[in-house]
Amino acid sequence: MDIQIIIILILAFFIIIPNIIKIIPEYVRAVVFRLGRYYRTKGPGLIVIIPGVDRVQKVDLRTVTLDVPIQEVITRDNIPIKVNAVCYFRVIQPEKAVINVKDYFEATSQISQTTLRSVCGQLELDDILAKREEINFKLQKIIDEQTEPWGIKVSIVEIKDVQIPQGMQKAIASQAEAERERRAKIISAEGEFQASQKLSEAAEIISKNPIALQLRFLQTIREVASEKNSVIFVPLPLDIFKKIID
Repeated sequence: MDIQIIIILILAFFIIIPNIIKIIPEYVRAVVFRLGRYYRTKGPGLIVIIPGVDRVQKVDLRTVTLDVPIQEVITRDNIPIKVNAVCYFRVIQPEKAVINVKDYFEATSQISQTTLRSVCGQLELDDILAKREEINFKLQKIIDEQTEPWGIKVSIVEIKDVQIPQGMQKAIASQAEAERERRAKIISAEGEFQASQKLSEAAEIISKNPIALQLRFLQTIREVASEKNSVIFVPLPLDIFKKIID
C-alpha cells in the first residue's frame, strides 16, 4: 500500500508540477491571464501559475526580420515598378502585442506592405532611385507609428530592390548617357573659357612691355628649332633695315 501511494505521488509530481512551474528563457516573456483577465507579465526565469485558473501566452522579444514581398506600384509620373523591402522590429510591450492585436506579425506585415505602396506611389521614379535613405526613414517612421499601439518597435526599414520595365531601363540609360555628354561639354567649355581668360591677361601684359614680346618671340624660335627642322625663316624687325638704309 505504501508503495502504491509513493508511485501515485511520483506520478502526480511529474504530471502536476510541469503545469504549475514553468521556466521562461531570457528572450521570452509570459503574459499571464487569470480567469480570462490580464494578470501580469512574468519572466524570465522560474514562474508559478495556477492550473485551470491561469493561462500563459509566451511572446518572443528578439528582433524579427520581416521580408516585405514585392509590391506593384504606379509612381507619381505614371511608371509601373515593382519594389520590395525588409523590416526589422521587436516586441517591447508583450501584453499589448497579445491583447491589442490578434497576430502582431501578420498585422505588421500588412502595414509594411500598404505603407510601401503608399509612399512609393507618391514619388517620381527618379526620387525613388536617388533618395533611398530618405524613403527608408519615412517608411520606418510611418510603420513605427502605426504599430506602436501593439507594443511593437520598428527599428529599420530598407528598400531591397526596385524593378523597372525593360523599355524604361533603356530610356534611363539613354538619359544617363546624355547627361554624361552634357557634363563633358560643360567641363570642356569651362576649360576653354578659363584658357581664353589667361591668354587675354597674358596678351595685355605683353602689349604693355615690348621687351616681354621680344622674349616671347625668341622663346618661340627656340621651340621651333628643337623640332629639328632643316630651314627656319626668322622675320626681322623693320627698324633694323631702316638703320642700315640710313
